This record gives sequence, C-alpha cells and structure tokens, in this order.
Amino acid sequence: MDWSHYRFCSLWSLPAPPATVYAVLERPEDYPRWWPQVRAVTRLDDTTGVLTIRSVLPYELSFTARQTRRDPAAGVLEVAMSGDITGWARWTVTPDGPGTLARYDQVVDVDKPLLRRLAVPGRLLFRTNHRLMMAAGRRGLLRYLEAV
Repeated sequence: MDWSHYRFCSLWSLPAPPATVYAVLERPEDYPRWWPQVRAVTRLDDTTGVLTIRSVLPYELSFTARQTRRDPAAGVLEVAMSGDITGWARWTVTPDGPGTLARYDQVVDVDKPLLRRLAVPGRLLFRTNHRLMMAAGRRGLLRYLEAV
C-alpha cells in the first residue's frame, strides 16, 4: 500500500439550485472569498491555475490545477493536479429535492517531501485535516450562497 495515496469523497447538501452552485464552483479564483482554507488561486490561463491551500495542520499545499472536463449539462467540473499533490478532483452537481447535492471526489498522491516522510504516522491526521477543510468549505459556501 502506498501510504501517500488518498481517495476522498465529500457530499454537500446545499439549499440552492444546481445551476447556481455550479456557477460558483466553476470559478476557483473566487474560492478564497468563501473557503478559508483556499489561501490563494492564481489563474495562469482559461483552464489552468495554481492553488495554495492550508487547513488546520501547519503546512500548505500548492498545486497546479488544469481543467480536464467542464460539462454544465452534466454538472461536472474536473481537474488534473500536479505539484505538492498529483491526481485529479471532480465536482458533480445534481438536483437534490429543492436544492443541490454537490459531490467532491478526489484521488491524489502526496508528493510534498515532508508529508511523504510522515505518511504512515500522519495518515489519520492528514485525513482528518482534509475532512475539516471540506466541512469548512461547505459552511463557507452556504454563507456565500445566502449572500448571492
């Protein structure tokens, strides 16, 4: 088993129409406005940007995200990532009663040297750190959607 390999899935139930949620999620340069752990997003071109994130633990991850799929009709946004983490992430936005279910799937390998060295003893902490980041993202998006 590669202890630096992670697979995550988060489900966010949101009280807004799918088109509204999709419109917010397709603008990663705005993530720092509502998602505190997304510290910076720098667009390189129409389909690529560099993101810096930090959750509870005292380390940052920086990676380049390149859009590989943007399908508003299917509610899918997908990126390939390279840098401190390598892999892919996908948002899938679908109707859920009067609101939306936003599903976030991510499969990555951690390439940052310090985190690779701490892979075995730190695995539970790293997974918890990710879970806390996703929970904060959902709370931030809820507040942001209320304001728009």
